[in-house]
Amino acid sequence: MTFSLRILLWTGGLALLAATAIDTFAVIGRHIGLPVHGSIEMMQAVVLVSGVIAMIVATIENAHARVKLVVDRLSPRRRALADRLSDFLTLLLFASLLAGSSWIAWDLRDAYEQSELLGIPWMLLRVIVGLVLLATCGVLTIRVFRGARVRRDELSGGTASNSAVHGE
Repeated sequence: MTFSLRILLWTGGLALLAATAIDTFAVIGRHIGLPVHGSIEMMQAVVLVSGVIAMIVATIENAHARVKLVVDRLSPRRRALADRLSDFLTLLLFASLLAGSSWIAWDLRDAYEQSELLGIPWMLLRVIVGLVLLATCGVLTIRVFRGARVRRDELSGGTASNSAVHGE
């Protein structure tokens, strides 16, 4: 695992811990009469960061959830083709999400939207999502056009090195 990937994982993990802490303090605060104003807005921001980091890390590591009931029964070459097709369809999904979120961001570029209580700028969060979707599309494009290179051990009937990731 590369250093930059570890930084991403730590950032995503810290964002989840921050979300947990925010929600915990908000619940305790409500019960003792000291509510945390804007806790939902803070939660939205940190969960967004955690979610987009999970998305890019899962794409880089080729660790998205898969149902391999049918694919495992294919020959190694057809399995590689199915994996490539899966990557292409995933690329179409993320490209559609990127197009839609970019369209919304462009339409609302002059609206200066922000959260009601804390004033968190929604455009900043949209930019973060757009950049991560673009990076995810880039990783998938490279994987689709470079081809899902089948390792020799997979062609000879061995198991893939990331089989534990896919729930086997």
